[in-house]
Amino acid sequence: MHEPGEFSVTQFFPDGSYETVRKFVSDNEAIKAFAHYTQSVAARMGITVRVIITDGGDCVNAEWEYGKGLTYPPKEANDGG
Repeated sequence: MHEPGEFSVTQFFPDGSYETVRKFVSDNEAIKAFAHYTQSVAARMGITVRVIITDGGDCVNAEWEYGKGLTYPPKEANDGG
């Protein structure tokens, strides 16, 4: 039996609806799902317009937006300045 994690991955659609595609998974599983949903055919076509990873406190840990790419964390945070 595997331990539940604290991360969830949600994809959003142009009409404002959304689908939580992973719930209470490990950080590793959340990152894999995030990569999958941000690189999918739906994401490339604009059917998926936003994907986020949230933690157990409902804080956004990563965000991707159609036409913008990775929007959170900001690029500056990854570059150290």
